[in-house]
Amino acid sequence: MSFRPPAWERNGRSGSIEVPAGLDLVIVEGVGANQRELAGLIDATVWVQSDFAMAEERGIARDIAQGVNGDAEEAVAFWHEWMAEELRFLDQQRPWERANMVVAGTPSIPLEEDQIALAAGPL
Repeated sequence: MSFRPPAWERNGRSGSIEVPAGLDLVIVEGVGANQRELAGLIDATVWVQSDFAMAEERGIARDIAQGVNGDAEEAVAFWHEWMAEELRFLDQQRPWERANMVVAGTPSIPLEEDQIALAAGPL
């Protein structure tokens, strides 16, 4: 199966995602993976809840370190454009409400390096 995300077309990104037939497990990463319209196709979802400011700091630092989305100024501009779309998606879709599990991406409790804060989702 071949899938080409609509944003790839809009942003001039080439290629597609190829998913071989017959797999027992397919993990799809990203906020948009838990769309209301896809609920009948998904067996389980995990919502990673993070502080927006911390996520921005981490995301921009990651993009700069990996050399994606241009130089530091371009990476910041890309992040802000991306988040404007993502915030609209979150407002409309509220994917955490369909999550089977919620993970604290920026936990407010002390954790060891190999631990995560986890809660059952609202389902």
